[in-house]
Amino acid sequence: MRADLHMHSTASDGVLAPMELMRRAAAAGVELIALTDHDCIDGLEQARATALAEGMAWVSGVELSAQWQSRTLHILGYGFDPQDGDFQQALSEVRHGRWRRAEQIADKLAEKNMPGALAGAIEQQRLAGADEDSPPARPHFADWLVASGYVADRGAAFQKWLGAGKLGDIRQHWPTLDTVVGQIRAAGGIAVIAHPWQYGFSRSQLRKLLRAFAEAGGRGIEVVNGKQPVEQVAYLGKLSRELGFLVSCGSDFHNPDSPWMALGQMTALPPDCQPLWQDEAFNAAPGRCG
Repeated sequence: MRADLHMHSTASDGVLAPMELMRRAAAAGVELIALTDHDCIDGLEQARATALAEGMAWVSGVELSAQWQSRTLHILGYGFDPQDGDFQQALSEVRHGRWRRAEQIADKLAEKNMPGALAGAIEQQRLAGADEDSPPARPHFADWLVASGYVADRGAAFQKWLGAGKLGDIRQHWPTLDTVVGQIRAAGGIAVIAHPWQYGFSRSQLRKLLRAFAEAGGRGIEVVNGKQPVEQVAYLGKLSRELGFLVSCGSDFHNPDSPWMALGQMTALPPDCQPLWQDEAFNAAPGRCG
């Protein structure tokens, strides 16, 4: 089965609306799909209806931010009930935090004689077709910086103003790893740790993280993220077998101009691992259909 269980729409920091994203994924040959916007499930209903109409199997998805040992992690939730009240409340609290962060980014840019960033980022978000009630993310600020003539392109915006360690890199206090995994499970879902190679941990630190994730109730590892190098995939697959995790894969699609993250085009899963979609609990989850 060709599964793509990690992608982003205009509901967070992607550039395609949920319906268009699903149509492109179907055209790319995807058979099982999840929309996993950052701390947001606003696009799920449109995406679900389109995915099923296009003949794809569907599972509800989200990419939640979490903290572990003062580091920010991303946890993918699958199969949860999107109507679960407690889960919706948890997402609402994170959304408020994202609005505060957007305001802080705008304040920092104003201090560098670049006023109007928040309104500008919201306008860029609107032009991209996103819900204006959602907090603008750093890519929207980057697009405003480009449109306003402060930088040449989005890459330059991150390199100079918004990337790691720059003034727009505002650290938000995310819920703990245990809290986030618990929220996903309480809503009937399964927790998978996203792109573990990207956190920059040593191999011993990565093992420590994965053991903590398992103790919290995490079930899987995203061993393939886009066109990830085969040697990294093989090592993560080895860890999944050793620690008893299911494995998942996703393009982490944001933008059609990025070939590294093409829909449905990922490095192959290791053959000796158990995919998430072969798990009974995954297929019985309330957010799984088709």
